[in-house]
Amino acid sequence: MESASKSFTLKSNGTLRVLKTPCGVCQAFDPLSGGKHPKVEQFTGLWDTGATGTVISKDCALKLGLKPISKAKVYHANGEAIVNVYAINLFLPNQVAFQFIKVTEGVLNGTDLLIGMDIISRGDFAITNLGGQTVFSFRVPSEGKLDFVEESKPKQVINTRKKIGRNDSCHCGSGKKFKHCHGKNH
Repeated sequence: MESASKSFTLKSNGTLRVLKTPCGVCQAFDPLSGGKHPKVEQFTGLWDTGATGTVISKDCALKLGLKPISKAKVYHANGEAIVNVYAINLFLPNQVAFQFIKVTEGVLNGTDLLIGMDIISRGDFAITNLGGQTVFSFRVPSEGKLDFVEESKPKQVINTRKKIGRNDSCHCGSGKKFKHCHGKNH
C-alpha cells in the first residue's frame, strides 16, 4: 500500500549550519475550486525551529502582489512590532504543499521566507550528521514517533525455542538421550 504522506530529503557534504530549501509561494487559493491558479514564484526558505510562525519578506509580498488580510503583534530579536499578515499557499520540494497559510511580514536579512514551527510541527522533521554528511528530511503528515532514547535502549531477546530436557533425544539425530550425547557437559 502506498503511503499518503509526502516527503523530501536534502543531503549535503559537511555539517550544515543553516537549512534552506527552494519554495514556491503564491496568493492563497483552493485548487479544487476550479478558479484561476495564481502564479507561483520561486523563493528560498530558511527553516527555523525557534520561530513560532512562518514569515515572508516585504520584497516577496510585493513581488507576489499580496494584500494584507490583517495585522498581528509579533515578537522578535529586536523587540516587538505590529506587522502585516498575508494568506499564502506554500510549495516545498517533492510536492509537499500547504494551503491558506497565514504568514507575517518580517525583515529577514538575506532570505525570502522563514519556515517556522507552524509548518514544521505538521510533520516529521529530522536532521542527522553521520560520516561527514548532513541529511535533512521532512514528511507530512507524521507517520510515527522518532525517539532516539527509546531506539538506543538494548532490546531484550526472547528465546522461543523449547529447552531440551536431559532425557529428551539429542538434537544431533544420534538417537541417544541428550544427557549421554551433547548434554554431557551441561
